[in-house]
Parts: sequence; structure tokens; C-alpha cells
Amino acid sequence: MSPTPLAADLVVTGGRVWTSDPARPWAEALAVRDGLLLDVGTVEEVARHRGPDTEVHDLAGALVLPGLVDGHVHLNLAGAQAAFELPLLPSDSLDDVLAKVRAWAGRLEPDAWVVGGILGSTLLGQLAEERHRLALDEASGGRPVLLRDDTMHNRWVSSRALELMEVGPDSPDVEGGRYVRDDAGRLTGVLHELASARAESAFAASVADPQARMREAVATAIRVLNSYGITSVQEAATMGAPLAALRELEAEGELTLRVVASLPVRPFLEDGAVGGELIAEARAQRSELVRPDFVKIVLDGVPMTRTTALLEPYLCRHGEPATTGDLYYDLPDLVAEVERCHDLGLGAKFHATGDASVRLVLDAVEQVRARRGPGPRFQIAHAEYVHPDDLPRFAALDVVADASPYIWFPGVIQDSIAAHVPEEVVAASWPFRDFLDSGAVVAAGSDWPCAAPTPDPWTGLEAMVTRRNPDPAVPGTLNPGQALTVQEAVTAFTTHPAEAMGLGDVTGRLTPGRSADFIVLDRDVFTVDPTQVHATQVLGTWFAGRLVHTADRPTTHP
Repeated sequence: MSPTPLAADLVVTGGRVWTSDPARPWAEALAVRDGLLLDVGTVEEVARHRGPDTEVHDLAGALVLPGLVDGHVHLNLAGAQAAFELPLLPSDSLDDVLAKVRAWAGRLEPDAWVVGGILGSTLLGQLAEERHRLALDEASGGRPVLLRDDTMHNRWVSSRALELMEVGPDSPDVEGGRYVRDDAGRLTGVLHELASARAESAFAASVADPQARMREAVATAIRVLNSYGITSVQEAATMGAPLAALRELEAEGELTLRVVASLPVRPFLEDGAVGGELIAEARAQRSELVRPDFVKIVLDGVPMTRTTALLEPYLCRHGEPATTGDLYYDLPDLVAEVERCHDLGLGAKFHATGDASVRLVLDAVEQVRARRGPGPRFQIAHAEYVHPDDLPRFAALDVVADASPYIWFPGVIQDSIAAHVPEEVVAASWPFRDFLDSGAVVAAGSDWPCAAPTPDPWTGLEAMVTRRNPDPAVPGTLNPGQALTVQEAVTAFTTHPAEAMGLGDVTGRLTPGRSADFIVLDRDVFTVDPTQVHATQVLGTWFAGRLVHTADRPTTHP
């Protein structure tokens, strides 16, 4: 006599289930028990697990996907922006920004901070004179203002903010950052790279209860992510304060996604311990849902400020010397960091936005792999510009291409980049097809709140297929020969980032024994016109078998 099948807590049936399992990519139903997938198969196979207390959810023909996995997100910055801060659009003009600052400031106390974003890189590059800072002063009523750009590497601040930062006309630039000045040497209020950290510190000092603010920011980010069908993330630069908030939420049963943390090894844009001190503290408190399994290593900046490291010079600009950007490491120093990852058993997320910085990472990994063999998983964010000679090295060295959706189609960021980076380099950017054909893993990560005000994955998923901006008002394509199929793009938002984060045996596929992380959609993304994928809505998100979002209880998005 065959044993009686285990009774499920939940059966989901009557639809199309994309499992992402090569052995059985499609199913009709699934069963959940104790937060794990008990069975995935036909309606008849799964019906065996229906018991007297089993909840049954009828899909009515809807599509089910594995819970989405966001391989690159900044929970505290994104959540604070959504919960507390002035919302700006990267397409806003200067007049738009000033009007929004004026309206927001009118509701605040006289010396309260106006904090917000995101400024478009194109606009930030135009704020080249002292009069722009004075206009910000007028709009804010003399209040301190801190506005973040769409890369999150740069800021625009008011005169009062500069005072609180203790920065004046004669202040020298900080190491790794710059206080931008006009042709007469006067401060414009624009801050590049690590100069932004000083502004963030000044603002942080004004927060009465930073722990409560951080907890609410992280909780807000989680709710927004769940509403888009995201059930696991890699936090891309995780400091001690957001880690503490995540642990608190987990202890209270309110953490409804899985978080892999990336711990900065050098000072970052936020206050707090980094390097060995942060790593030791975080690893001592590793848990099922909060896994500090990576370090974050920043090799260069961003192309809009010419701090991305390129192999060829940036476009000529009148009166300025030719430059190929900045590298923050040399090869011996970077090899030492990669060796340390092997010693600690930690992966690494490398911020390397140029073809020169990408090559440096690959050179360092190659040296260490040759000596020590396979080891931790390494990711390069953001693998936008890659020299053709380096493309096959990703697969050969087991290095993941961490790709950011809102940058791989025409739009504000690409317009800004085109003013600096040689045309032939831009034209060859985001080589997804070449990566996959060479055997490399492409893992999508929103980089929220950079580039766009939400972590909406459907916009980026569509653009992986079309290489166009989903907004028909924005013309053109970007490197269309590198387009993927819908199935390949879905894999880049599910299975591949899960594997890249070390969660491949936990989530990213719908197979028995994995976590019951799945979503139900309002349309079949495999059969609709690809230009309509961006309009996809998530009807329900289940994390570890628990319904954590439903369209009946919509989340307010920023």
C-alpha cells in the first residue's frame, strides 16, 4: 500500500505555472506545506495533497512565476525616499525641482531639512553656477536642502546645508570627492562622490530618532518590493543601522523577504563601521532571512561625472585635459581584497561601471582563481561597458554580470552618459546576448532608488527584450542586437540572481523542497506583446507560503 500523501497547507491550482526548472518548466498547480513547496505538477498530481484544512486558491487560468529576485537594491535609501522624502522625477526640469522644493519646504519648520530625489543626471550637469545654488536657497526659504541624483553618487545642496557641513569657499575637496565650483571658483552646491557623505552626515545629525526612522524606511522598502512580486533581494551596500532594522523586523515576524547583505570594505556614503569591524558584527548575527554573505568593493564612480574608469578617454570638453576616469584600487590591492574574500568565505559585489574597472576586477579574480581554484561567487555591478576581449572571461572565471534595468534603454541617464562617453562605447553597452551565449550568468537588479523612483521589474524586463524605453515618447533603441527572449529575461529576474546571491537552492525556481516564494500576474508575460510587459500587475505575492501582498490591498508607491 502506498503511503498517504502529506496534506498541504495551501494548494494553488488551475493556471499556468512557470517553474524555471529545466526538467519540468511548466506545471498547472502547486502545494505548500510549512512554507516549502510540497509538490509542483498537474492538477491531478497536486490534488492528492488536499486535506480537510487545506486552503485552495483557484488561479482561474492566471500565470504563476517564482518570486522575483532583485540582485541590487538599497533598502534604507529607497525606503526613506518612499516614506519620508520629497519625490522628484529624473525628467524634472530645474523649474520643476524648484517648484517642488518650494511647496515641500512650505510645510516644514524654518530650519528643517528638505531631503529628496531623484535629480536627473542631465539636470545635475547643468547646475554649473552659483546662481543655481542661490535659486535653491530661495525656493527652500533658506532651509538646508539635500537632493540626491539618479546615481546616488552625487548630491545638490543649499547654502544652509553647506554651513551645517562646515564647507565654505576655501574648503579643499575631500579624498574621493569634489565640491563643484563655477568658473569664478564659487560653490554651486553640487557634490560629487564622497563629498556627498559629508552632506548625509550633516542631515543624519538632525534626525531625532535615527533607529525609528531606519526601521520605518526598511519596512516601507519591503512593502513596496513585495507589491512588485519581489521576495528576495541583495542589499548592495549594507551598513550596521539597516542590518539592525532588518534583524528587528525578522524577530517580530515582519520581514517578508530574504536579504543578502553586501558589506562595504571602505568608507561609503553613510556613517558607520566598515571593513573588518562591520563584517565581524554582521556575520555574528547571520540568520535564515538576513545573510551578510558578501562584501561591497567600489572601484570607480559614474560616467556622468567622468569618474567611471574607461579604457579610452572621455569625449573632449573645451579647456579640460583628456581623462579616462578614476580607479580607486590598483591590481595588488584588489588581489588582496579578493584573497580576503576566499579566506572569509564571502562573495563580493564589485562596483565597476567602466570597461577599465571591469577588466581590473577580472584580472584580480583570475590571479586568485589560478592560485586557489573555485571559491566565492563574485558579481560585477554594473557590467555596462565591457571590452569584447573580456566578455568570455565572465563565464570562465564564474563572475556574474549584475545588470541594472533602468539604464539599459534610452532615457535621461543615457542622454547624460552620451555627453561624456564615446559613442562607440555606448553603442556596445549592456551586452546581454553575448554574456548568455558565452555561458555567463546575467542577474538583474533594480539599483532602487537609483535611476527610477520604484523597483518596478516589469519595465526592465520588457526593455531586456525590446531594448527600447517603454514610454513611446522616448525614441530609439540601445544596442538592439543584444536583446533577450522573454524567457531569458524572466530567468534574469528569478533564477539567475538567486544563484548569484547564493540562494539557488532556496528560491528562484518552483520545485519541491524550495521556499514557497511565488507570484500571480494579471497577464501572461510569455504570450502578450512584449511591448505590454511593462504594464504587468502583481495580483498576489507569496513568501515562504505566506500571502504578503494582494492587489486587493494595494501598496502606495512613491
